[in-house]
Amino acid sequence: MPSSPAPVPTSPAVHRRDRHGRGLRGPLLPPALPAWRTRAERFDEMVVASASELARRWPQVEAVQFAVEDVPPSDPAPWERGVVLGRGFQAEPRAGLPARVVLYRRPITSRARGTQELPALVHQVVVEQVALMLGRRPEEIDPDA
Repeated sequence: MPSSPAPVPTSPAVHRRDRHGRGLRGPLLPPALPAWRTRAERFDEMVVASASELARRWPQVEAVQFAVEDVPPSDPAPWERGVVLGRGFQAEPRAGLPARVVLYRRPITSRARGTQELPALVHQVVVEQVALMLGRRPEEIDPDA
């Protein structure tokens, strides 16, 4: 009598997210919607908008580089009290560095009372740092700030 073939071991069922073979679905949000951008990207856009607005009134601002960092370094200057929202650095021609303004995203975001107040606070910090750069008062740079 012929022997029956040995049963072939079967692997356990593999559960995949793509159970029905349809492939990956599209993104949850289309790139055209505002929620597609991250909070950091929206903050960067606020800084760029504020700097561009000041550059239209004050041509000297075009020579200033603007940057955003998450938090300030842990070594504040002796005259700085509390949490620093932004810093300005004069140009260093010998080193080839232009004038720079750095805004600190986390302290500014936590200081704002809500998302509606955040653009105004970002603009205020930009105006204050540009005023320090140009040796003027913030009211001269932007009377509305």
